[in-house]
Amino acid sequence: MDGAWWPRSRDLSGELSALADVLDPLWGRITRIAVNPRHWPILPPRIFVNGHVVKVGWFTTELDPHGITLLSYTAGRWDLLVIPPETGASSAARLMAAASADTGPPTTATALMTAEWARHGSRAKAGKARSGGALSSHGRNQQRAVGM
Repeated sequence: MDGAWWPRSRDLSGELSALADVLDPLWGRITRIAVNPRHWPILPPRIFVNGHVVKVGWFTTELDPHGITLLSYTAGRWDLLVIPPETGASSAARLMAAASADTGPPTTATALMTAEWARHGSRAKAGKARSGGALSSHGRNQQRAVGM
């Protein structure tokens, strides 16, 4: 797990465009994005990011339903936890911190979500004020928060 992403909605096309627009200059040109379609009602085949096309693929068995994979020529592969849009701010903050931590053995997005729900109740209620965002720890002890 390289970090977390907390989209504002289930509109994958709009949310991916916003995420990739911010990350593309930071991580290098994003070339592909892969998602599990379980939680996304509509899957775009491609999105437009900073003047280029990014292909979007989906895989039902190969990808964690609570994760997303971004590929870049520069940064390589990034696996992010996808925090459901309806998640409350405190729960999302804990999940972002857990996903971006460089300690302990590697874990899956589903394992992080399950642990959060077990400790703090089934899907913490969404708060009124939320901004979405991404937090990553790709690289050695580097953390970057990206607001969306």
